[in-house]
Amino acid sequence: MSLGQFISFEGIEGVGKSTQVREAAKRLTASGQRVLMTREPGGTPLAERIRGLVLHERSEPLPASAELCLMFAARAVHTDNLIRAAFARGEHVLCDRYLDATFAYQGGGRGVPDKDIAALARLACGDLAPDLTILLDAPVDIALQRMAQRGELADRFEQETTVFFERVRAKYLALAEAHPKRMVRVDASAGVTAVSAAVEQVLRARGLLR
Repeated sequence: MSLGQFISFEGIEGVGKSTQVREAAKRLTASGQRVLMTREPGGTPLAERIRGLVLHERSEPLPASAELCLMFAARAVHTDNLIRAAFARGEHVLCDRYLDATFAYQGGGRGVPDKDIAALARLACGDLAPDLTILLDAPVDIALQRMAQRGELADRFEQETTVFFERVRAKYLALAEAHPKRMVRVDASAGVTAVSAAVEQVLRARGLLR
């Protein structure tokens, strides 16, 4: 059985990650490949329950340290119960965010030191890391305008300030610069069709589509 590839999609709110995960999955499936779509935090029933704890607004504050631990609790469940099983079946895994999101949001956004995030990553993820990360990047003002146009009830992260998202975006760009072989930046400020075509080019360049 052939080995599946682990492809993560990253970026701040409003850049179209969920849409591009679905489009990429359609292309890979149409080419005869087996694909699992998932997301973080979440992906399994237990991890989705933890997701609710992280995202839902509440009267009691959620410290950055607790938020970080919850993220990794969900990730450990997701990694062991879903992602590794998919690879065992020879499937590609397309994940809406993974470990880079924690470095960007809890690290860049909340100010948690990278060394603390890396220590928890070793426990939760082991040696598992994406083979390819597609960073959908757009200026914060454009991304937040798109998010506002959705008209949905905002979660804890979506209610954050522009300054917060600038820090998150800056961390994502720093990660892409530090890991150029794994992370590919795609300009997400264009329309959905153009972004989808750019993602398709990345997949073809990596030999995932022919």
